[in-house]
Amino acid sequence: MSADEHSGRPPVLSSDHGQVRLLTLNRPHRRNAIDLPLRYALADALEGAMADQGVRVVVLTGQGASFCSGGDITTMTRLPEAAARDRVEAAQRVVRAIWTGPKPEIAAVEGAAAGAGAALALACDRVVAARGARFSFTFSRVGLAGDLGVYASLPDRMGAARAQQLLMFGTVVTGADLLTTGLADALTEDGSARQRALEDAGTLAAAAPLALRAMKRLLRPDWPDVLDREVAAQASLFGTADFAEGVAAFLEHRPARFTGA
Repeated sequence: MSADEHSGRPPVLSSDHGQVRLLTLNRPHRRNAIDLPLRYALADALEGAMADQGVRVVVLTGQGASFCSGGDITTMTRLPEAAARDRVEAAQRVVRAIWTGPKPEIAAVEGAAAGAGAALALACDRVVAARGARFSFTFSRVGLAGDLGVYASLPDRMGAARAQQLLMFGTVVTGADLLTTGLADALTEDGSARQRALEDAGTLAAAAPLALRAMKRLLRPDWPDVLDREVAAQASLFGTADFAEGVAAFLEHRPARFTGA
């Protein structure tokens, strides 16, 4: 795995707990924001876990106080559609590994899960969240629509109408509302999401693996098709003036002034 360019640390950590593989996003200085090296490293790690016969379940979490603050906006620039497509495809490769892989995945969420970070958590088969976890879908604030499978996972969990409201307004969901909205499957005390996820993963690791594989395939047969549509939409938005303005506003700590250009 390539090391984070600022710290020398690997962008994803991997450790085995019996038949459970724990993958940890490892950019805590950026609240585990997703840059290109992390995308590639996480896709490699997930594909490796899916191919490893000694692994039955994967747990995904973040190092430090946050799960993942979303895409690393400091690394984003306006791009022509062809170049943007390569960037978006790198993110979708992560979700393809999760959805087409034969093994269950559990997200253990502490702190922020924003934008792509929230979508990454929801791509997993189970979400264990701390009470203080904060989910939000903030793509539109930088002129993007969203990816990482959010257009399959979010409406599946809460219905299309409520999903549309979260995507359009970027409302923060936390505490007990994570359960009532369907964003989380289990709620734990702060600081214990990882341990609870590992316990749940141990339960799944003892289940019949072929049956679990069939359940994944039967429950979500069309989800991978959504990824292609997300790529087309997201790649086209990377070339807009609104996207360039959204990034500039974020970096300058001011409200964005979108024009629809």
